[in-house]
Amino acid sequence: MSFIPFLQMGAGQGSVFMPIVTFGLVFVIFYLFIIRPQNKKQKETERMISAIKKGDKIITIGGIHGEVTSTKEQTVIVKVDEACKLEFSRSAIASVVTDEKPGKKDKKSVPDAASGNAN
Repeated sequence: MSFIPFLQMGAGQGSVFMPIVTFGLVFVIFYLFIIRPQNKKQKETERMISAIKKGDKIITIGGIHGEVTSTKEQTVIVKVDEACKLEFSRSAIASVVTDEKPGKKDKKSVPDAASGNAN
């Protein structure tokens, strides 16, 4: 049995069933593709911000890079330079930089950009 003729039953009679199904499907699609991923991202950001500790390297939403020297309940103090410390709201932190060191690249396998030849 096809699903389309079932939905068209009573379409000429002013059926209330079709708009309800349509709105239900639209809501499900919005939930799956917009609301749910946004909630996951928000929870992940809240966990990252609450886990910030002294010594973490961070990037603010304004693009300032620095190291956390101390934390307070609502703010963090970030060391930007040897003589410069700034206090930021925790919500102004965009990300925590991880110190993953990439593996050493073999210079022979990296092509020279100018000539297109390998070194």
